[in-house]
Amino acid sequence: MQKPLSTDNINNVNKKLINRFLTKPKDFTYSELKKLLSSFEYKEVKRGKTAGSRAAFYNSETKHIIKLHKPHPKPELKRYQLDEIEEKLKNRGLI
Repeated sequence: MQKPLSTDNINNVNKKLINRFLTKPKDFTYSELKKLLSSFEYKEVKRGKTAGSRAAFYNSETKHIIKLHKPHPKPELKRYQLDEIEEKLKNRGLI
């Protein structure tokens, strides 16, 4: 299990969400991911009508993109998706 985050520039709600994300719960939803990534200045990019379940989050300051498939029909993310996103955020020094 990960150590709790102690970053001062992230509010308590986001700290709780980050700590929840790091435990990789089976019920972590796409909506929670959007909120988590927005706390790191990522915006969901609309990819057009033909994008299907593909999604992307873009940080305009760092020009970094996180791509994934939206979960369906259930809103919960798969474990491998949480692992990939965690790795990308750690590589950027965000968590």
